[in-house]
Amino acid sequence: MKKFLFISFIILAAVGAGGYFLNNNIWWAFVVVAPLVLLGISDLTQKHQTLKHNFPIIGRMRWWAEWMRPKVYQYFIESDTDGAPFNRLSRNVIYQRAKKVNDTTPFGTQLDVYALGYEWLNHSIAPIPLSKVNHDPRVVVGGPDCKQPYSASIYNVSAMSYGSLSKNAIMALNGGAKIGGFAHNTGEGGLSPYHLAPGGDIFWQIGTGYFSCRNADGTFNYEAFAERAVLPNVKMIEIKLSQGAKPGHGGILPASKVTDEIAKIRLVEKGKDVLSPPYHTAFGTPMELVGYIKKLRELSGGKPIGFKLCIGQKSQFIAICKAMIKTNTMPDFITVDGGEGGTGAAPLEFTNSVGMPLRDALAFVYDTLNGFGIKKHIKIIASGKVHTGFDLVKNISLGADMCNAARAMMISLGCIQALECNTNTCPTGVATQNPKLYKGLDVDNKKVRVANFHHETIKAAVELMAAAGIDHPEKLHRSHIYRRVSANQIQTYAQMYPNMLKGSLLEAPFPAGWELDVMHAHENTFDSAIQYA
Repeated sequence: MKKFLFISFIILAAVGAGGYFLNNNIWWAFVVVAPLVLLGISDLTQKHQTLKHNFPIIGRMRWWAEWMRPKVYQYFIESDTDGAPFNRLSRNVIYQRAKKVNDTTPFGTQLDVYALGYEWLNHSIAPIPLSKVNHDPRVVVGGPDCKQPYSASIYNVSAMSYGSLSKNAIMALNGGAKIGGFAHNTGEGGLSPYHLAPGGDIFWQIGTGYFSCRNADGTFNYEAFAERAVLPNVKMIEIKLSQGAKPGHGGILPASKVTDEIAKIRLVEKGKDVLSPPYHTAFGTPMELVGYIKKLRELSGGKPIGFKLCIGQKSQFIAICKAMIKTNTMPDFITVDGGEGGTGAAPLEFTNSVGMPLRDALAFVYDTLNGFGIKKHIKIIASGKVHTGFDLVKNISLGADMCNAARAMMISLGCIQALECNTNTCPTGVATQNPKLYKGLDVDNKKVRVANFHHETIKAAVELMAAAGIDHPEKLHRSHIYRRVSANQIQTYAQMYPNMLKGSLLEAPFPAGWELDVMHAHENTFDSAIQYA
């Protein structure tokens, strides 16, 4: 504010001095300059749009450019691996729902319904009246060994760390979760004061760096974990095995974002890149992972414990399931992160070419758990470009019990996808540790937008289900979703991903196509285990 006023004063003084010495009429100049100064002051003092606050007058060029563009939406930025674009239309719907303004569109379908990959839900000729539908469907997470089960929303904030995001962004996300009755995943960067202050429900994620619960040498600190896990805000604990955007790589926090405060929270050195190792040191086999889950559940007072992974080698996940069967110890939930998941910093090859896409991974995880007869004890969370009510419906129909979203929640905060996440120069104050930028993100305003977006997206999902004659998400199944697989061929998800018979993986003969993966999996190793079979 002071800087802008100083510059404005210099400009006005220059105009006045120039007119005085040149004996020209300077009033015309003040007529032009003074309104711009007033407009800039207005931008600086408003709290609704961070870009205008951080870049007065100049920031308005974004809205001018949007106003000038054609109304026929051209897909840009990027596409999902399954062909569903994260496009301008989707981004605008998120903005509109966050602001609770009209999110309808004119002139019918904005997609090519004959394009390969087009998907839809078939409606019922006898839809259910919305008055008879539960508008806040919940999922109870907690298996037989859980003493503090959690009633979760079907849509929550996915993992985004403090450090990657600014403290104002974290507080806005958690504040939105508090208002809307949903949960906020901390990401692997640790449990910060900004996650806890607003009072929203927390899913505490523990990655390979063990931030907030680590020893000086980077190993896991059970005492530090126990101290934080019992906090009332912490509802579930998630062990991160891998991340969809960079599976097998480990997390990256650029040195420019490692402030004194972040270094203290994470117990790392300031001014250096923070590189999480690609593997865990607290366990090294499927059996040890299951034992680790059991230990964390005990230390947390019986809260739901689960793990997150991007599916890679199928035999490794099957090995974990075998360890569950052998020990009769299971996680309370499993988060499936698709290979198309987002991040602020990762090598291009990893983001584009490593990890199984969400739909395929989700079907595989559900079928594997069902094949071993243990799905009833474990909830599945789908994560990876979940930004509309239809995305919720699709994922739940494939086997998810609930979904997490990161990118869509950031956009509801005001993210404009400037692609500055890894440079500490995010213009909207979302993904930066520069106080000059993140102070423009007004927490009280943005938390309401996050809550609005969540509410409107759940509402859209419920309306879709009601149109299909479904009164609860648990009644969705794979035959509800259709997909164009060629110019003249359509298949349901049930045809693309045939359901696994319950218990069919417990003994031979195994279903066709599963024999080698089951044979190569052993609870004592993540490596190919033919020698154990």
